[in-house]
Amino acid sequence: MILVTGATGTIGREVVRKIPADLAVRIMARDPRRVEGAGAGAEIVPGDFSDPASLAGALRGVRTVFLVTNPGGCDDAGFIRSARSAGVRHVVKLSAAAVADDRAEDLITRWQRRNEDLLRGSGMEWTLLRPRAFMSNTLSWVGSIRSGDVVRALYGASANACVDPRDVAEVGVRALTEDGHAGRIHTLTGPAAITAVEQTAQLAELLCRPLRFEELGPEQARAALGARYPADIVEALLDSAERGREGSKAEVDGTVAALLGRPAGTFCGWASDHLSAFG
Repeated sequence: MILVTGATGTIGREVVRKIPADLAVRIMARDPRRVEGAGAGAEIVPGDFSDPASLAGALRGVRTVFLVTNPGGCDDAGFIRSARSAGVRHVVKLSAAAVADDRAEDLITRWQRRNEDLLRGSGMEWTLLRPRAFMSNTLSWVGSIRSGDVVRALYGASANACVDPRDVAEVGVRALTEDGHAGRIHTLTGPAAITAVEQTAQLAELLCRPLRFEELGPEQARAALGARYPADIVEALLDSAERGREGSKAEVDGTVAALLGRPAGTFCGWASDHLSAFG
């Protein structure tokens, strides 16, 4: 039995879609009605990381877990205790590439590091997925593109080796279903670093209409992010953007291609497949 958490999020949703239909899968979600794309044989159960009783039920009989948690909630300690007690053998955890950056000391990265340490000290087998930014983060531009043909973002010249979420999910499914991933850290990037200005140009070409890029200042970005996130998360995101401006996110890693036997997906390819969202 494989348990998938985070199944309504960017990566978990794709993991659910990609797991082979002949495997026993259980999906844990706070609101099971929001789960999409599950196979006919998948079991969907309610569960919450802060509720030990619901975790015990979701983990019963589970051998392998895909673990996704988000900053702002509890850490992974309670889930890890429940998983160990339930006899789980292997946890595949979605983390972040910034964990390996010594300069990254923002709230989100510190939280990810603590959770990685908890898992590695748990006694269970583990695999860590450390993706760079998701290409799908550009969906935050949809409103301004639709209303005014403009993209607004911080540091338009910052290069980021962003990754297709579908590639991250496919690596996750390999780690869940194949041998040889225990004790490994997979750093996951796209095939090339790309800037927000370049992403804007590619979207304009795909949409067959002009788009302009408007760079936000730090205070403008703080105000825009503050409409969506708590203040501590906003400051973490601003710190991350500043590191990106200094070049910390431009390095390309070949792990996706090595594990999947094909090139990592490009931003243009991802955007082409999701163009209706911008249209």
